[in-house]
Amino acid sequence: MSELIAKLKEVLASVLPVTLIVLTLHFTISPLESSMLNAFLLGSLLVIIGLTIFLFGIDQGLDPVGHYIGNSLGHSKGLAVVLTICLILGFFISYAEPDLHILAAQVGSVTSGQFDKTLMVVVVSLGLGTMMTLGMLRIIKSVRMKYVFTAAYGLIFILSLFSTSDFIAIAFDASGATTGAITVPFMLGIAGGISAMKKDSRESEADSFGLVGISSTGAILGVLIAGMILGIDKLEGKLPDVTIARQTLFEAYSSKFFTIALDAFISLLPIIIVYIIYQVFVFKHNKRQVIDISRGLVITFLGLVLFLLGVNGGFMAVGTQVGIQLAGMDSQIPVLLVALLLGLTTVLAEPAVHVLTNQVEEVTGGSVRRILVLLFLSVAVGLSIFMSVLRILMPGLKLWMYLVPGFGLSVLLSFFVPELFVGMAFDAGGVASGPMTATFSLAFVQGVAAQIPTADLVSDGFGMIAIVAMMPIVALEILGALYQAKTRKAKIAVEMKNIGG
Repeated sequence: MSELIAKLKEVLASVLPVTLIVLTLHFTISPLESSMLNAFLLGSLLVIIGLTIFLFGIDQGLDPVGHYIGNSLGHSKGLAVVLTICLILGFFISYAEPDLHILAAQVGSVTSGQFDKTLMVVVVSLGLGTMMTLGMLRIIKSVRMKYVFTAAYGLIFILSLFSTSDFIAIAFDASGATTGAITVPFMLGIAGGISAMKKDSRESEADSFGLVGISSTGAILGVLIAGMILGIDKLEGKLPDVTIARQTLFEAYSSKFFTIALDAFISLLPIIIVYIIYQVFVFKHNKRQVIDISRGLVITFLGLVLFLLGVNGGFMAVGTQVGIQLAGMDSQIPVLLVALLLGLTTVLAEPAVHVLTNQVEEVTGGSVRRILVLLFLSVAVGLSIFMSVLRILMPGLKLWMYLVPGFGLSVLLSFFVPELFVGMAFDAGGVASGPMTATFSLAFVQGVAAQIPTADLVSDGFGMIAIVAMMPIVALEILGALYQAKTRKAKIAVEMKNIGG
C-alpha cells in the first residue's frame, strides 16, 4: 500500500499542474464549454488513477521481468543468441509503449490515415529493436558511445536530406515518445545485466547508461526510411472533429472503452508471450514468483486501460481546444507564456526525471547536486515547448533550424565531456518526454498550429517532442562539462598543495 501511495503522489504532482493551468485559464482568459470541462476533469481523474495503477504494475511485473532477462543475457555466452533476443525484445517493448501509441494515433488521425497508426508503431519498433541490438553490441565490444552517436546522427542527417519536413518532424517526435514507462525499465535492466559482467567497475557504470539514447535513434531512422519507401511528398493534415461538446460524459467514455481495452491487451500481449517462453526455458520461477509477476501484468493492463481512456476521453481534446483559443487571441504573449509554464512544471513531476537526477548526484559523489540537474532540465523543457510554439507563430522558423544545431552540438560535446555524462544526457532526452508531454502538451501545440493560418498542421504541429528530447541532452552535457572542469580544478588544487607541502 505504501508503494501505491508513493506512486499516487508522483502522478498527482505530474497531472495536477496541468489541471490547475487549465482551470485557471478557464476562469480567466480561455473559458471552455461546461461539457468539455467536465469531460476534462473526469479524464484527469482517470489519468491519475490509471497512471498510478500502471506505474505500480510496472514495478510489480514488467520491471522484474526486464531485470531477470537482463541478468540471463549477461550470463549467456552466445553472442548471436544475445543479439537475436535483444532484437525481438526491442521490437516488443517498443510496440507495447503507450506514449508511442498515443503519438501514432495523433499522426494517423491528423493525416487522415496517410501515415497509418499501426504502420508507424511497427516501423518505429523495428528501428528501436535494431538500434537497441547495436547498443547492446556496443556494450559487449566496449565501443565508445561518442562514436556510436556520431554515426547514428550522421546517418539521420543524411536521410533527412532526402525526406520531407513532415516525416522529419514525426520521426524526431517518435524518438522521444518511444522511450517511456515500459521501454526504459526494460532497457535499463538489460543494459545493467550485460554491463555488470564487466570486470572494470567504472566502465560497467558508464555502460549502464546510453542504451535508451542509442535505441531512440532507431525510431527516427525507422520513420525516415518508411517515409522514403512510401514516397509521399506531402502529408495532408487536419484536426479531427471534437465531439465531446455534443456527447454526454457516459457516451464520451463508453464509446471508446472496448477499443482501448483491446488495443492495450494487444500492446502487452507480446511481452506476456516473451515472459512465458522465458519462464518455460530459462527462469523456471516458483509458483509464488509467477503469481506475483502475473498479478503485476494484470495491474499494468488495468492501469493502461484507465490511463488511455482518460487521455482519449477528454484530456487531449481540451489540450487542443486551449491551444486553439490562446492562439486565436490578439496578443501572442499568453500562448507563449502557457507553453513555457507547461514545460517548466510537467518535467519536474516526471518520476523518471527524479530517478535520473538522483543517479547523477550519486555517481558524481554529490559534486553535481540533483536540484541543479532538475533546474537545468526544467528550463530546458520549458524552453522546448516555448520554442515549439514560437516556431508555429513565425513562419520562417523551421524545425531543422533547431534540430541540426541542437543535435550537432550534442554530438560535438560528447567528445569533450566524460563518457558517463554522454550516456546520461542522451538517456535524459527520452526520460524528459513523458506522459504529460506525449498527451496534453502535444495536443496543445497541435491546437496552436491549427489556429495559425500560416502554419502547417503536420510539419508544424509535430516536432515538439523532438525539441523536448533534444534540449535535455545539451543541458546535461553542459553539466558534464562543468563537472569535469570542477574535478580538474580540484585535482590541480590538490597537486599544488602537495607540491607546496
